[in-house]
Amino acid sequence: MESLIAEGLIEGVLDLTTTELADELCGGFLSAGPERLTAAGKAGVPQLVSVGATDMVNFYAPETVPAKFQGRKFHAHNPVVTLMRTTPEENARIGEDLGRKCARAKGPTAILLPRRGVSAIDRAGQPFDDPAARAALFEAIRRTAGGIEVREVDLHLNDPEFADQAAGMLLGLMKQAKKERGRL
Repeated sequence: MESLIAEGLIEGVLDLTTTELADELCGGFLSAGPERLTAAGKAGVPQLVSVGATDMVNFYAPETVPAKFQGRKFHAHNPVVTLMRTTPEENARIGEDLGRKCARAKGPTAILLPRRGVSAIDRAGQPFDDPAARAALFEAIRRTAGGIEVREVDLHLNDPEFADQAAGMLLGLMKQAKKERGRL
């Protein structure tokens, strides 16, 4: 996606799952590198960003998890993928990274935060449910996002209503960008 944006082939970005930021921070196998979440901002492409799956770091089979993470909360996604729950401290660092990158965007940008959970296993009663970690993530985003809109909703990331709100917000950002281009 980042390369398609850089090539000018994308007019709007609905970036709901930013799990790669967690993997970049903690050494998981799904890192997209330090430039993740920067292409749309640099290109001025309207973007609606959320925090999908920032509660987890992706490792391969359990024996591939670095020893320094011994004692952490894990979830076996399948025999070859082991998920590690991010801590409140890690979530704060992820939130700072996300907020700063969005704040630097040249085009219309907003962030939508789901209070009821950021992944299928970060929901009330699920193995990665951690309100303190979500609070740390959201606070860091609000603190570092500059003047862009940060909206919290009392929904889960996987709720259809969350998708509707996200799509509506992106369409609004795209209309805003079109108006701004028309004034130039």
